[in-house]
Amino acid sequence: MSRPAIAVLISGGGTTLKNLLSYHQRGLLPVRFELVVSTRASARGLTYAQQASISTEIVARKMFQSAEAHSQHMFGLFRDRDIELVVMGGYLDHLLIPDDYQHRVINIHPSLIPAFSGKGFYGNRVHQAAIDFGVKLSGCTVHFVDNQFDHGPIIAQRSCPVHIDDTAERLQTRVFELECRLYPEVIRGIAEDRVHIDGRQVNFAKASD
Repeated sequence: MSRPAIAVLISGGGTTLKNLLSYHQRGLLPVRFELVVSTRASARGLTYAQQASISTEIVARKMFQSAEAHSQHMFGLFRDRDIELVVMGGYLDHLLIPDDYQHRVINIHPSLIPAFSGKGFYGNRVHQAAIDFGVKLSGCTVHFVDNQFDHGPIIAQRSCPVHIDDTAERLQTRVFELECRLYPEVIRGIAEDRVHIDGRQVNFAKASD
């Protein structure tokens, strides 16, 4: 089985990248890490990339006069390296997805989309909003990225309870545990050609093993 080349996009601590690398090192993620792109040179996640000998780039939205120019540069990097799948891991900049990368960019969001999602919903803002609204379940969503925030077709979701005495930090910890299992599962499914899309409906077939 061929191992698709992936790029991981980060903006901060790189905990998602660290988790994916852990799965890869254990032989549980059949991909090739070709590139890590960060919005900031100070992002701690770059350290994980360097330790794993993965090429890195620093690309900030403010470097470009328009969203179109920013996205054109980013996808130029991916095409130059024959990147087959772009994985967002705590990446905060908005990208415009060109036709040749439609359904080849994925993101994980710390809520059950469409709840508590969209522009401005990131990090503990999401978890505090869930607590304030009084929902009994939260969780995480892996979805294809389109040109709207947290809007593309949903690939998979996992849920967990929201307790009456939760803080945003406690809920974040519980949801992140789900993220750490779900994201590698989805990426593996894509690598093994078990994820198929028809409109907004995504069929994610179970692994044979």
